[in-house]
Amino acid sequence: MFRRKGKTMPELNTASLPDLIFTVLFFFLIVTHLRHDQLKVKFETPQGVKLEKLTRKSLTSYIYVGKPIDNFGNVKGDETVIQLNDKIATIEDISSFIKRERSEASAEDLSRMIVDIKADKNVRMGTIVDIKLTLRRQNALTIRYSAREKGED
Repeated sequence: MFRRKGKTMPELNTASLPDLIFTVLFFFLIVTHLRHDQLKVKFETPQGVKLEKLTRKSLTSYIYVGKPIDNFGNVKGDETVIQLNDKIATIEDISSFIKRERSEASAEDLSRMIVDIKADKNVRMGTIVDIKLTLRRQNALTIRYSAREKGED
């Protein structure tokens, strides 16, 4: 007469799952800072031995030195140019570039800031010395030079 109905487990409501996934996705898109410079300089880094991998790329400011290129990657001239972020610049512009980079960094990160010079292997040493002297005047004393492993082509 009296039948007992079997207890069934209620189904999980997954209607709000896409909202949750998109919320997490937007969170990571907002907090992740991707920094990619549009290269306007062609450079082939020199080979080296005993190289170290750069650990804190977010605290690194890049200076590119080489021959100018067009939008298709073709070399436009023979003169050496300097690129700071996405702009072709002169040695005199490096001072304001370092000041701007420092103003964007937090106070505790200022002492750990690194300037990475990515220069073509055929750039005259006088240009590199001029860049280094300008960096020294701005008290940007932690300088790294990009290179590739010997035998890597």
